[in-house]
Amino acid sequence: MNIRKYFKKALQIFLIFAIIVHFTIKDMFYLSALLFYGTPLPMIVLGLLFLLLFTEASARKYYIIVALVIAVIWFNRSYTTSPNVDTTNAIEVVLWNAYRVRNFEDAFSVNKSTPDVMILIECDEYDYQKIKEKYKNYHFELTEKSVGIFSKMPIKVHSKVKTKDHVVVVHFSTKNTNFYAIDVSSDLRHFREPMLESILSEVKTDEKNIILGDFNTPFESLFFETFKKEYQHAFTEKGNGFRETWFWNIPLLSLDHIWVSKDLEILKTEKLVTWKSDHSMLKMYLKK
Repeated sequence: MNIRKYFKKALQIFLIFAIIVHFTIKDMFYLSALLFYGTPLPMIVLGLLFLLLFTEASARKYYIIVALVIAVIWFNRSYTTSPNVDTTNAIEVVLWNAYRVRNFEDAFSVNKSTPDVMILIECDEYDYQKIKEKYKNYHFELTEKSVGIFSKMPIKVHSKVKTKDHVVVVHFSTKNTNFYAIDVSSDLRHFREPMLESILSEVKTDEKNIILGDFNTPFESLFFETFKKEYQHAFTEKGNGFRETWFWNIPLLSLDHIWVSKDLEILKTEKLVTWKSDHSMLKMYLKK
């Protein structure tokens, strides 16, 4: 058996395992989680189409059929449509992973305005004091955990925690609403289940809660079950387009999330694509 045949067989086996994991155990176990996160459905579709180069003409139709079925499943799961609504008097909340090289000025530029509340994960400190001076009528907070907070109303920071499970949680309040800014470590050596559980353990309030940030965990994860029961997922509820926020405007994984308690009304959620970060920006409008 030559190298071409070995490669084809290895890729076939790999894709079979990836498909089985996606539709059964997902990230239940550490090893399955590595495969689940590393092979989002669009990548599996591309892998199946790539196999056409190594497949006899008579068998290609089967790969094409499987690829089309998986593509349709992914599209139905990921793509969301919501009716357009008036957001003139809404509260605008923006979330963005700033890629460690972007600051508030970059974020305002991408958003094309100054929102009511903005949370930057992996915020750069460059020109922070100048930006504060430029927008001196507004309120800023930049934690030592590289979580940046902007608000048009005063901010009260209640806690800044890095849990033993490698999750940063910054609890602050403004506009009579509790915000929990989240940054989950991207290190795949850390299992996601205890990481997401540690986030919920840091939520100390019962009303008007917004938990948002870079969870480094796709929406399809088994470990979002409690979040899905207790909170609204902003983009799933009122978004338009593909839910995935990563990678470089290619909809591969939905790593950035805004979870909203059910006593708050989401009017609209937008995803803003940009080349200033490998993460897309999320903008949510809440009813006042």
